[in-house]
Amino acid sequence: MAEEVYYVLKEKAVPEVLLKVEKAKVLLESGKCLSASEAAEKAGISRSSFYKYKDEIFRYHENQKGRSVTVIIKTLDEPGILSRILAVLAESGANILTIHQAFPVNGVAAITLSMDIQKNKEVNAFTERIEEIAGVSYVKVLAEEPVSV
Repeated sequence: MAEEVYYVLKEKAVPEVLLKVEKAKVLLESGKCLSASEAAEKAGISRSSFYKYKDEIFRYHENQKGRSVTVIIKTLDEPGILSRILAVLAESGANILTIHQAFPVNGVAAITLSMDIQKNKEVNAFTERIEEIAGVSYVKVLAEEPVSV
């Protein structure tokens, strides 16, 4: 089998049908449409065009990706602390991948968060902000690795 060749194009150089296929894929993946037929119709293409090209176009995200970080946070078992932590991460531009909150023991809950952060963001900047939240007693970066695109 011949090796596949990939190209990066500016949006204005991509044929309209392919952009509409990508739009239909987003509608399906987000749950806004429940079937390929519905997504194709909302995107303004035929179902056959969707199926013909659905595996041929993907949005390029390299400029948004940076690295994957996993942190563990210990907090008091009080309402709203996780919400405040997530607000700090959202303000920092982090994309949350997983959240695991262990069952609280002796009034302390352990939270493990995995997220993608932008290349130019410093991990210490948001970990320090999280440590300042009332009820947070411990923040530690467990892992940090580049995100492959």
